[in-house]
Amino acid sequence: MRRATFNLVLALCLCGFAAKAAESQAQAAAPPPAPSPTEMPSAPPAQAGGTQKVDAIAVRIEDDILTESEVRELAEFQQLVDGKSKPRLEVIQELTDQWILRGEANTAKYGLPPKEDVDRATAQFEEQFSSPEEFEKRRAAAGLTELAVRRIIEQQLYLARFVDYRFRSAAQVDDKQIAAYYNGEFVPQLKARGDTVPALEDVEDTIREVLIQRAITDRANKWLEETRASLKIDIVAEGAAR
Repeated sequence: MRRATFNLVLALCLCGFAAKAAESQAQAAAPPPAPSPTEMPSAPPAQAGGTQKVDAIAVRIEDDILTESEVRELAEFQQLVDGKSKPRLEVIQELTDQWILRGEANTAKYGLPPKEDVDRATAQFEEQFSSPEEFEKRRAAAGLTELAVRRIIEQQLYLARFVDYRFRSAAQVDDKQIAAYYNGEFVPQLKARGDTVPALEDVEDTIREVLIQRAITDRANKWLEETRASLKIDIVAEGAAR
């Protein structure tokens, strides 16, 4: 299955923000209305049933924690997407970046995507697989429920859109950069595949958006790196804390 793509800043927080799977979204200048606390994308719910499973602590960030179940679920989603999960420390960094972004989004009172957008993103993600049966097979093998897949997609779409909202205004691209990309990357790639090369004016808007997304990703990565360095982050050895 080819790698699914969210804004692909899911490449950022979730693959460096990792997990990748929805639509590119240019946000309006003002943030949407704030959701109520119960609406915010959240960590996996506690296990229901007779004896409640006590979750282990994976990392302490300031006065908050991330749990091993959160690490495990993101690793399972990566398994579903790519056929393999990343090392535990990489998954923890991605979850830490998500934690940072959620905090910033909460401060900005940035609202969740509408249900219809989550429905569309989930459907687009499932369509990346060769068939519905293949998706179900891979989902079950990864150990994820349908609800968990949808929750992760909702959270990633939410964070990808917030990153776009947060950094797009500073991601300026001029005509000189567009021409350089067209001549230095776009045209050579098409020629190497034997494809027809369109005129610059026919693909100018598309190239502009590609370059804006690159600039957004670069700025977000730099900001996340600086923010991580300013936080007290304590990664707990697997199985060491409960």
